[in-house]
Amino acid sequence: MLGNFSYHNPTKLYFGEDSLQYLRNELNHYGKNILLVYGGGSIKKNGLYNEIITILNDCGKNIAEISGVMPNPTLEKLYEGIKIAREHNADFILAVGGGSVCDYSKALSVSVHCEDDPWEKYYLRFEEPECQIVPVGCVLTMAGTGSEMNGGAVITNHEAKLKIGHVFGEDVMPKFSVLNPKYTLSLPKYQMCAGIYDIMNHICEQYFSGEDDNTSDYISEGLMRSLIHASRIANENPQDYEARSNIMWTATWALNTLVSRGKSTDWMVHMLGQSVGAYTDATHGMTLAAVSLPYYRHIMPYGLKKFVRFAKEVWNVCGKNKSDEQIAEEGLKALENWMQELGLVMHISELGATPDMIEGIADGTIILNGGYKTLTRDEVVQILKESL
Repeated sequence: MLGNFSYHNPTKLYFGEDSLQYLRNELNHYGKNILLVYGGGSIKKNGLYNEIITILNDCGKNIAEISGVMPNPTLEKLYEGIKIAREHNADFILAVGGGSVCDYSKALSVSVHCEDDPWEKYYLRFEEPECQIVPVGCVLTMAGTGSEMNGGAVITNHEAKLKIGHVFGEDVMPKFSVLNPKYTLSLPKYQMCAGIYDIMNHICEQYFSGEDDNTSDYISEGLMRSLIHASRIANENPQDYEARSNIMWTATWALNTLVSRGKSTDWMVHMLGQSVGAYTDATHGMTLAAVSLPYYRHIMPYGLKKFVRFAKEVWNVCGKNKSDEQIAEEGLKALENWMQELGLVMHISELGATPDMIEGIADGTIILNGGYKTLTRDEVVQILKESL
């Protein structure tokens, strides 16, 4: 039975080659003190930084900058940003970059006026903000996380060896996001493919949960088929604008909360991958790829019906004269072949994980109960060992 739910996503999207022209009008809704947040400087090389600075100056904004936001934003970087935002009396945060920059900006938005320690409040106690929230807008340069249209914010605490995400409510979601696929074309192929798998896994985390075949499942299957098709084109020619456009659009719909409606959702691949990332600081999408197949093969018997459907509807596996177990395994093999085709990392040892880290990674893995099987700690350890 399709359960009760509410759905509201307040983020306004501007998509396409001319989408940046709408930034001026959006900025007019907010105060003068703008905090510009970006990563390692690629936006300066491709000219996007100058375009945005021109727009901000034309709008009469006072600009402060936070640069150097890393692929796995750290707690130290968050504290640094809080200090800058308070000194600037920031009215608005403009995130220009990929999902990490967007995540960081949302974490910052709920921390600037927070009287508590944000790590303790949001990432250990998982409380909601009670303070003023600084609004965020995004100009996206990498497709993958869906952070441009959701409330998620992942932060890494290296000292504690923890990487934790908090999914905030609609008040924290970006007020608007600018999505120009051309901004993603200069991305290294490794990052493009990591983003593609992040998209795929976002869909799978929601799809592989619940026993009912509901509308969300049909939407998810369509998104996965579209992603697989576009990814193969982009893998051959990363400059194919149409393919990159469809990847970017799929990324947004994969995690803007739509396909989670009526689903309990799983998210254990993310819990495993994020804990690996806390130890290795590896690219997020690659950590997910490295733990996915051992996890899915472990839980497949508990959600066999959905894994059979996945094989047939997403990978066109023929079920004639085959058992359900054979069909399901053939579907996972098709997933594996596609992952290898993209050149994804298939083992956590390739990311720097070593056998002596397994116990610590297991300790940092948050165990959730929304999927087909609630794991024990011993099962987490076993899956991680199989991921090596």
